[in-house]
Amino acid sequence: MQSAALLHLLQLASPSLPIGAYSYSQGLESAIEQGLVRNENSARTWITTYLHEIVATFEAPVLWRLIDAFQRRDQEQVRYWNSVFIAARDTAEFRAESIQMGYSLGKLVGELRIADEQLMAILLAQSELPLPTSLACAAVALEVPAPSVVLGMLFSWAENQALVCVKSIPLGQVAGQRLLLSLRPELEAAAQTAMSLADDELSNWAPGLSLLSMQHEVQYSRLYRS
Repeated sequence: MQSAALLHLLQLASPSLPIGAYSYSQGLESAIEQGLVRNENSARTWITTYLHEIVATFEAPVLWRLIDAFQRRDQEQVRYWNSVFIAARDTAEFRAESIQMGYSLGKLVGELRIADEQLMAILLAQSELPLPTSLACAAVALEVPAPSVVLGMLFSWAENQALVCVKSIPLGQVAGQRLLLSLRPELEAAAQTAMSLADDELSNWAPGLSLLSMQHEVQYSRLYRS
């Protein structure tokens, strides 16, 4: 990857990107509250299971397709995968999370003026913007290679999950970094899966996670918004 593309990818994957990713746990806080995740080993099990059974089989493949659609300036395909992703958010918190971060990133793309008129027109044509749609648009505008975008998205997701564990179990900082380091082969495998699945193989079926998300909506004490 060229240095400019690498720097753009690091910016898009950075936790300092002002879209509010740090304020969401994606059901993990509820799992910690119930004792399902309580130490480094159970945290790794949670993250790897979530990664391979949900993110690698649905969220990342949809991002992969949205990148391709933006590269071809195919508004109809962007609209289709945008609506598919929104429809797959099966709890109020998961839907609000993705729409809020997608709106924030979409607004940032516009304010930074990194996308050409055609890309911005496609982005703004969507009635609602989930995060993968805005991320795909930003990545295409900044000419970041699609495989790198997928891997960057996966790492950013895993890093946020690890940080939730560091703050909420709590794990030590060293344990958190050890956890992230151990995930390298898992993230590489997840990226390969995401880029190889056919449309009819996509799935985010995870009723246990959905229940945890719904329970989090009424959790008495919480730090995160999902």
